[in-house]
Amino acid sequence: MNRRTLAALLALAAVPALVTGCESGDDKAADGAPGATAGAGSALAAVDTLTVKGRAPKTGYDRARFGTAWADTDSNRCPTRDDILKRDLKDVTYEGGECRVASGKLAPDPYTGREVTFRRGRSQVDIDHLVALSDAWQKGAFQWEPSKRIAFANDPLNLLAVDAGPNRGKGDGDTATWLPPNKGYRCAYVAGQVAVKKKYGVWVTGAERDAMKKVLASCPEEELPAGDAPTTAPGRFHAR
Repeated sequence: MNRRTLAALLALAAVPALVTGCESGDDKAADGAPGATAGAGSALAAVDTLTVKGRAPKTGYDRARFGTAWADTDSNRCPTRDDILKRDLKDVTYEGGECRVASGKLAPDPYTGREVTFRRGRSQVDIDHLVALSDAWQKGAFQWEPSKRIAFANDPLNLLAVDAGPNRGKGDGDTATWLPPNKGYRCAYVAGQVAVKKKYGVWVTGAERDAMKKVLASCPEEELPAGDAPTTAPGRFHAR
């Protein structure tokens, strides 16, 4: 066997080893790659189901477009605000029955981690729309029927009792522009926004989507919250 033939045979014999080595290296790199894996049913996975578009103008926005504040859309004879206070406060007391909340405590407030006292008439507690009404208006709600906007404004999935201070600082900010000071609550907060936007078909901007993913990448198993309130308010409610 001459030298040229021997060299060719040796080269052919080495090919499987080279291919195997390459595949092994790729697998190892993939296993060790940074980044979170979004599990089924997670808020992180749900981010990719949201429509991404630019923010529309705020033209035509008015709170009244979402109906009378705290309408009793679930027909339990209590305003939505009191329903959320009863759900989120501890040590609740009432005025004249078991509907009108007189006092209670946020222990702790999700946005700051502090204890905040609620007293009717001089409250330090607000009911926040996780997805602000103005933000929703600029990302699709301007196209909705009034009954859908009313349902959105009163859906418990989109409502949370919080410290008034940071809530008023939030304004109509989305995930890209505002997050709770309490870092331990950010995963739950963003998951809530994703759930609301998915339920109602509110779109997100590219920057907002990226910010959502950045927060949820630190908690890839954070579940997407669920809410069973209908997306259409009863016919007796109207909005301009």
